[in-house]
Amino acid sequence: MGNVLILAEHQNGKVKKTAFELASKASEIASSLGGQAEAVLIGTNDENLSKELAAYGIKKVYLLECPALEKYNAEGYTKVLADLIAEVKPEVLLAAATPVGKSCMPRLSGKLNSGLVSDVVDLKVDGSKVIATHPIYSGKALVDVKVNGSPQMLTIRPNSFGAGSPQDGATAESIKKTADAGELKSKMVDLVQGASDKVDLTEAELIVSGGRAMKSSDNFKILDDLAATIGATVGASRAAVDSGYAPHDMQVGQTGKVVNPKLYMAFGISGAIQHLAGMRTSKVIVAVNKDPEAPIFQKADYGIVADLFEVVPMLTEEFKKAMNE
Repeated sequence: MGNVLILAEHQNGKVKKTAFELASKASEIASSLGGQAEAVLIGTNDENLSKELAAYGIKKVYLLECPALEKYNAEGYTKVLADLIAEVKPEVLLAAATPVGKSCMPRLSGKLNSGLVSDVVDLKVDGSKVIATHPIYSGKALVDVKVNGSPQMLTIRPNSFGAGSPQDGATAESIKKTADAGELKSKMVDLVQGASDKVDLTEAELIVSGGRAMKSSDNFKILDDLAATIGATVGASRAAVDSGYAPHDMQVGQTGKVVNPKLYMAFGISGAIQHLAGMRTSKVIVAVNKDPEAPIFQKADYGIVADLFEVVPMLTEEFKKAMNE
Protein backbone atom coordinates (compact mmCIF):
# COMPACT_ATOMS: atom_id res chain seq x y z
CA MET A 1 0.00 0.00 0.00
CA GLY A 2 1.15 3.53 -0.73
CA ASN A 3 1.18 4.91 2.80
CA VAL A 4 2.46 8.44 3.37
CA LEU A 5 4.34 9.18 6.59
CA ILE A 6 4.91 12.68 7.93
CA LEU A 7 7.41 13.91 10.48
CA ALA A 8 5.14 15.94 12.75
CA GLU A 9 7.07 18.56 14.69
CA HIS A 10 5.89 19.55 18.14
CA GLN A 11 7.05 21.99 20.79
CA ASN A 12 5.94 22.79 24.33
CA GLY A 13 3.25 20.10 24.20
CA LYS A 14 1.68 21.40 21.00
CA VAL A 15 1.75 20.20 17.41
CA LYS A 16 3.30 22.83 15.15
CA LYS A 17 1.21 24.38 12.41
CA THR A 18 3.42 22.92 9.69
CA ALA A 19 2.42 19.40 10.80
CA PHE A 20 -1.26 20.10 10.11
CA GLU A 21 -0.40 21.29 6.62
CA LEU A 22 1.65 18.15 5.99
CA ALA A 23 -1.15 15.98 7.38
CA SER A 24 -3.75 17.40 5.00
CA LYS A 25 -1.48 16.96 1.98
CA ALA A 26 -0.42 13.47 3.09
CA SER A 27 -4.04 12.41 3.33
CA GLU A 28 -4.67 13.66 -0.22
CA ILE A 29 -1.59 11.93 -1.65
CA ALA A 30 -2.21 8.67 0.22
CA SER A 31 -5.71 8.49 -1.22
CA SER A 32 -4.26 8.67 -4.74
CA LEU A 33 -1.67 6.00 -3.90
CA GLY A 34 -4.20 3.63 -2.34
CA GLY A 35 -2.80 3.95 1.17
CA GLN A 36 -3.30 6.01 4.31
CA ALA A 37 -1.68 9.02 5.95
CA GLU A 38 0.43 8.33 9.02
CA ALA A 39 2.54 10.48 11.32
CA VAL A 40 5.49 10.11 13.64
CA LEU A 41 6.02 12.18 16.77
CA ILE A 42 9.50 11.85 18.26
CA GLY A 43 10.29 12.22 21.96
CA THR A 44 6.72 12.20 23.27
CA ASN A 45 3.97 9.75 24.25
CA ASP A 46 1.18 12.33 24.43
CA GLU A 47 -1.87 10.77 22.77
CA ASN A 48 -3.62 14.15 22.75
CA LEU A 49 -1.27 15.17 19.95
CA SER A 50 -2.50 12.17 17.97
CA LYS A 51 -6.06 13.46 18.25
CA GLU A 52 -5.01 16.83 16.84
CA LEU A 53 -3.39 15.19 13.82
CA ALA A 54 -6.38 12.91 13.26
CA ALA A 55 -8.53 15.96 12.57
CA TYR A 56 -6.40 16.63 9.47
CA GLY A 57 -6.59 13.15 7.97
CA ILE A 58 -3.93 11.15 9.83
CA LYS A 59 -5.04 7.56 10.46
CA LYS A 60 -2.11 6.23 12.49
CA VAL A 61 0.39 7.98 14.76
CA TYR A 62 3.67 6.50 15.96
CA LEU A 63 4.69 7.96 19.31
CA LEU A 64 8.41 7.33 19.69
CA GLU A 65 9.29 7.67 23.35
CA CYS A 66 12.92 8.57 23.91
CA PRO A 67 14.14 10.78 26.80
CA ALA A 68 17.28 11.63 24.82
CA LEU A 69 15.15 13.14 22.03
CA GLU A 70 12.81 15.32 24.04
CA LYS A 71 14.98 18.08 22.56
CA TYR A 72 15.93 17.88 18.90
CA ASN A 73 19.07 15.97 17.95
CA ALA A 74 19.92 15.40 14.28
CA GLU A 75 21.76 12.11 14.85
CA GLY A 76 19.04 10.72 17.09
CA TYR A 77 16.18 11.77 14.82
CA THR A 78 17.93 10.17 11.83
CA LYS A 79 18.47 6.91 13.71
CA VAL A 80 14.92 6.47 15.05
CA LEU A 81 13.33 7.55 11.75
CA ALA A 82 15.45 5.03 9.83
CA ASP A 83 14.43 2.29 12.25
CA LEU A 84 10.74 3.16 11.94
CA ILE A 85 10.88 3.35 8.14
CA ALA A 86 12.51 -0.09 7.97
CA GLU A 87 9.57 -1.42 9.95
CA VAL A 88 6.54 0.35 8.45
CA LYS A 89 7.90 0.90 4.91
CA PRO A 90 6.03 4.07 3.81
CA GLU A 91 5.93 4.93 0.11
CA VAL A 92 6.42 8.64 0.81
CA LEU A 93 8.00 10.57 3.70
CA LEU A 94 7.16 14.26 4.16
CA ALA A 95 8.75 16.79 6.48
CA ALA A 96 8.52 20.56 6.70
CA ALA A 97 11.36 22.65 5.26
CA THR A 98 12.13 23.98 8.73
CA PRO A 99 15.46 23.88 10.59
CA VAL A 100 14.52 20.39 11.84
CA GLY A 101 13.50 19.08 8.41
CA LYS A 102 16.46 20.67 6.65
CA SER A 103 18.81 19.16 9.20
CA CYS A 104 17.64 15.56 9.54
CA MET A 105 16.12 14.73 6.14
CA PRO A 106 19.39 14.96 4.12
CA ARG A 107 21.07 12.74 6.71
CA LEU A 108 18.20 10.27 6.49
CA SER A 109 18.30 10.34 2.70
CA GLY A 110 21.97 9.39 2.76
CA LYS A 111 21.42 6.68 5.35
CA LEU A 112 18.58 5.10 3.36
CA ASN A 113 20.17 5.74 -0.05
CA SER A 114 16.92 7.30 -1.20
CA GLY A 115 16.24 10.48 -3.19
CA LEU A 116 15.22 13.73 -1.52
CA VAL A 117 13.60 16.84 -3.00
CA SER A 118 13.92 19.90 -0.79
CA ASP A 119 11.86 23.08 -0.44
CA VAL A 120 8.86 21.72 -2.37
CA VAL A 121 6.03 24.15 -3.19
CA ASP A 122 3.67 21.80 -5.05
CA LEU A 123 2.92 18.06 -5.19
CA LYS A 124 0.94 15.77 -7.48
CA VAL A 125 0.77 12.03 -8.10
CA ASP A 126 1.63 10.24 -11.34
CA GLY A 127 0.93 6.53 -10.98
CA SER A 128 3.00 5.35 -8.03
CA LYS A 129 5.30 8.36 -8.13
CA VAL A 130 4.99 11.74 -6.49
CA ILE A 131 5.97 14.68 -8.69
CA ALA A 132 7.43 17.52 -6.68
CA THR A 133 7.75 21.12 -7.82
CA HIS A 134 10.49 23.19 -6.25
CA PRO A 135 12.32 26.46 -7.01
CA ILE A 136 15.78 26.56 -8.59
CA TYR A 137 18.22 29.36 -9.51
CA SER A 138 17.33 31.42 -6.45
CA GLY A 139 13.64 31.04 -7.19
CA LYS A 140 13.80 32.33 -10.77
CA ALA A 141 12.41 29.03 -12.15
CA LEU A 142 10.41 26.03 -11.02
CA VAL A 143 11.21 22.42 -11.88
CA ASP A 144 9.22 19.18 -11.57
CA VAL A 145 11.13 16.25 -10.07
CA LYS A 146 10.41 12.55 -9.53
CA VAL A 147 12.17 10.87 -6.62
CA ASN A 148 14.19 7.70 -7.07
CA GLY A 149 14.40 5.19 -4.24
CA SER A 150 12.05 4.33 -1.42
CA PRO A 151 10.65 6.06 0.44
CA GLN A 152 10.22 9.10 -1.74
CA MET A 153 11.43 11.88 0.57
CA LEU A 154 10.41 15.52 0.39
CA THR A 155 10.63 18.63 2.53
CA ILE A 156 7.73 21.05 2.05
CA ARG A 157 8.03 24.82 2.21
CA PRO A 158 5.59 26.03 4.92
CA ASN A 159 2.31 27.59 3.71
CA SER A 160 2.52 25.92 0.30
CA PHE A 161 -0.78 24.07 0.63
CA GLY A 162 -2.67 25.25 3.70
CA ALA A 163 -3.99 22.95 6.41
CA GLY A 164 -7.64 22.89 5.42
CA SER A 165 -10.45 22.57 7.94
CA PRO A 166 -10.18 20.10 10.83
CA GLN A 167 -12.73 17.29 10.87
CA ASP A 168 -14.64 16.92 14.14
CA GLY A 169 -14.73 13.45 15.63
CA ALA A 170 -11.87 12.05 13.52
CA THR A 171 -9.69 9.50 15.28
CA ALA A 172 -6.27 7.99 14.72
CA GLU A 173 -4.66 4.82 16.01
CA SER A 174 -1.85 5.63 18.45
CA ILE A 175 1.11 3.25 18.59
CA LYS A 176 3.60 3.86 21.37
CA LYS A 177 7.14 2.66 20.81
CA THR A 178 10.32 2.93 22.84
CA ALA A 179 12.90 4.37 20.47
CA ASP A 180 16.65 3.85 20.65
CA ALA A 181 18.57 6.95 19.65
CA GLY A 182 21.88 5.15 19.74
CA GLU A 183 25.10 6.75 20.96
CA LEU A 184 24.75 10.48 20.49
CA LYS A 185 27.88 12.51 19.85
CA SER A 186 26.17 15.75 20.79
CA LYS A 187 23.11 16.90 22.67
CA MET A 188 21.00 20.02 22.97
CA VAL A 189 21.49 21.30 26.48
CA ASP A 190 18.87 24.03 26.36
CA LEU A 191 16.54 25.73 23.91
CA VAL A 192 16.37 29.49 24.39
CA GLN A 193 13.26 30.95 22.86
CA GLY A 194 12.67 34.58 22.02
CA ALA A 195 10.34 36.59 24.17
CA SER A 196 8.06 37.42 21.25
CA ASP A 197 4.83 35.47 20.86
CA LYS A 198 4.56 36.33 17.17
CA VAL A 199 4.41 33.60 14.55
CA ASP A 200 7.84 32.81 13.12
CA LEU A 201 8.46 34.28 9.66
CA THR A 202 8.77 30.83 8.06
CA GLU A 203 5.27 29.90 9.24
CA ALA A 204 3.56 33.29 8.95
CA GLU A 205 0.65 33.71 6.55
CA LEU A 206 0.94 37.51 6.56
CA ILE A 207 4.25 39.39 6.51
CA VAL A 208 5.11 43.08 6.36
CA SER A 209 8.78 43.82 5.65
CA GLY A 210 10.90 46.95 5.68
CA GLY A 211 14.09 47.82 3.82
CA ARG A 212 16.90 50.33 4.16
CA ALA A 213 14.41 53.11 3.36
CA MET A 214 12.98 52.64 6.89
CA LYS A 215 16.00 54.81 7.91
CA SER A 216 16.12 53.65 11.55
CA SER A 217 15.08 50.90 13.93
CA ASP A 218 12.63 53.29 15.61
CA ASN A 219 10.77 53.72 12.32
CA PHE A 220 9.98 50.00 12.27
CA LYS A 221 7.29 50.82 14.84
CA ILE A 222 4.94 51.85 12.03
CA LEU A 223 5.34 48.36 10.57
CA ASP A 224 4.74 46.87 14.03
CA ASP A 225 1.48 48.82 14.23
CA LEU A 226 0.39 47.63 10.79
CA ALA A 227 1.35 44.05 11.61
CA ALA A 228 -0.54 44.14 14.91
CA THR A 229 -3.64 45.40 13.11
CA ILE A 230 -3.79 42.57 10.57
CA GLY A 231 -2.11 39.81 12.60
CA ALA A 232 1.10 39.76 10.56
CA THR A 233 4.76 39.14 11.35
CA VAL A 234 7.39 41.82 10.66
CA GLY A 235 10.37 41.04 8.45
CA ALA A 236 13.29 42.98 7.04
CA SER A 237 15.63 43.01 4.08
CA ARG A 238 19.33 42.30 4.43
CA ALA A 239 20.06 45.97 3.80
CA ALA A 240 17.91 46.91 6.81
CA VAL A 241 19.56 44.27 8.96
CA ASP A 242 23.08 45.25 7.89
CA SER A 243 22.21 48.87 8.70
CA GLY A 244 21.28 47.83 12.24
CA TYR A 245 17.58 48.61 11.87
CA ALA A 246 16.41 45.04 12.61
CA PRO A 247 17.89 41.83 14.10
CA HIS A 248 19.05 39.00 11.85
CA ASP A 249 16.15 36.72 12.85
CA MET A 250 13.86 39.14 10.96
CA GLN A 251 15.85 38.90 7.73
CA VAL A 252 14.03 37.58 4.67
CA GLY A 253 16.10 36.44 1.71
CA GLN A 254 18.69 34.03 0.42
CA THR A 255 20.92 34.57 3.46
CA GLY A 256 18.00 34.92 5.84
CA LYS A 257 14.67 33.11 6.03
CA VAL A 258 12.75 31.76 3.06
CA VAL A 259 9.07 32.61 3.48
CA ASN A 260 5.91 31.64 1.67
CA PRO A 261 3.00 33.70 3.08
CA LYS A 262 -0.41 34.36 1.62
CA LEU A 263 0.42 38.09 1.67
CA TYR A 264 3.84 39.74 1.59
CA MET A 265 3.99 43.53 1.88
CA ALA A 266 7.37 45.09 1.09
CA PHE A 267 8.02 48.68 2.16
CA GLY A 268 11.12 50.47 0.93
CA ILE A 269 12.65 47.26 -0.43
CA SER A 270 14.19 47.57 -3.87
CA GLY A 271 13.97 43.86 -4.64
CA ALA A 272 17.52 42.59 -5.06
CA ILE A 273 17.68 39.02 -6.33
CA GLN A 274 18.84 37.80 -2.91
CA HIS A 275 15.69 39.17 -1.30
CA LEU A 276 13.40 37.90 -4.04
CA ALA A 277 14.86 34.41 -3.56
CA GLY A 278 13.44 34.40 -0.06
CA MET A 279 9.88 35.59 -0.79
CA ARG A 280 9.05 35.29 -4.49
CA THR A 281 6.71 32.31 -3.98
CA SER A 282 4.41 34.42 -1.77
CA LYS A 283 0.81 34.14 -2.93
CA VAL A 284 0.25 37.93 -3.16
CA ILE A 285 3.03 40.53 -3.13
CA VAL A 286 2.41 44.22 -2.45
CA ALA A 287 5.30 46.65 -2.92
CA VAL A 288 5.61 50.29 -1.86
CA ASN A 289 8.65 52.20 -3.08
CA LYS A 290 9.42 55.74 -4.21
CA ASP A 291 11.51 54.45 -7.12
CA PRO A 292 9.23 53.43 -10.03
CA GLU A 293 12.14 51.41 -11.49
CA ALA A 294 12.63 49.28 -8.38
CA PRO A 295 13.02 45.61 -9.43
CA ILE A 296 10.46 44.44 -6.89
CA PHE A 297 7.67 45.96 -8.98
CA GLN A 298 8.40 43.36 -11.65
CA LYS A 299 7.42 40.64 -9.17
CA ALA A 300 4.68 42.48 -7.26
CA ASP A 301 0.99 41.81 -7.82
CA TYR A 302 0.21 45.31 -6.58
CA GLY A 303 2.61 48.25 -6.55
CA ILE A 304 2.42 51.74 -5.08
CA VAL A 305 4.97 54.38 -6.09
CA ALA A 306 4.94 56.58 -3.01
CA ASP A 307 6.65 57.42 0.27
CA LEU A 308 6.23 54.48 2.67
CA PHE A 309 5.96 56.87 5.64
CA GLU A 310 2.76 58.23 4.11
CA VAL A 311 1.37 54.90 2.88
CA VAL A 312 1.91 52.69 5.95
CA PRO A 313 -0.09 54.82 8.44
CA MET A 314 -2.88 55.19 5.86
CA LEU A 315 -3.00 51.41 5.35
CA THR A 316 -3.05 50.83 9.09
CA GLU A 317 -6.03 53.15 9.56
CA GLU A 318 -7.93 51.67 6.63
CA PHE A 319 -7.35 48.13 7.92
CA LYS A 320 -8.58 49.17 11.36
CA LYS A 321 -11.76 50.61 9.84
CA ALA A 322 -12.33 47.53 7.69
CA MET A 323 -11.82 45.14 10.59
CA ASN A 324 -14.19 47.08 12.84
CA GLU A 325 -17.01 46.97 10.31
